[in-house]
Amino acid sequence: MNFDLEYIEKLVKMVSDSELTELTLEEKESAIVIRKEKEVVQAQTVLPAPAAAVPAAPAAPAVETEAKKEEAPKGKPITSPMVGTFYSASSPGAKPFVEVGSTVSTGQVVCIIEAMKLMNEIESEVSGKVTQICVKDGEAVEYGQVLMYVE
Repeated sequence: MNFDLEYIEKLVKMVSDSELTELTLEEKESAIVIRKEKEVVQAQTVLPAPAAAVPAAPAAPAVETEAKKEEAPKGKPITSPMVGTFYSASSPGAKPFVEVGSTVSTGQVVCIIEAMKLMNEIESEVSGKVTQICVKDGEAVEYGQVLMYVE
């Protein structure tokens, strides 16, 4: 899906200035959801999740488009099995489990997702080299969201 940034900004303004609370645009396998929460308008590009609605992240207002992802991801995705907070290392200041260029094997811990005060180790389901890490340390993630790609 290739939505123009000006078009998205107009949609955000339309939702902000109206009594609408949510606007969803879908095209093929992608969608943009613009949701107004307590006078804050958020826009988010949503990738398809397995038969479930994907809520907007409870973060500051953000506008994401596929234009931001100029380079097509390489490899197989490792996705979040739950909603939570992404951590790249076992503790603050510790070395990350993996970095771009790291080689991982099946079953190796690649990150932690904190959900409901529980730290859940996420293991790689594939072997290969990490080509891209799609989320930042401490960032909220959704179920099915791509965390990284392994080639």
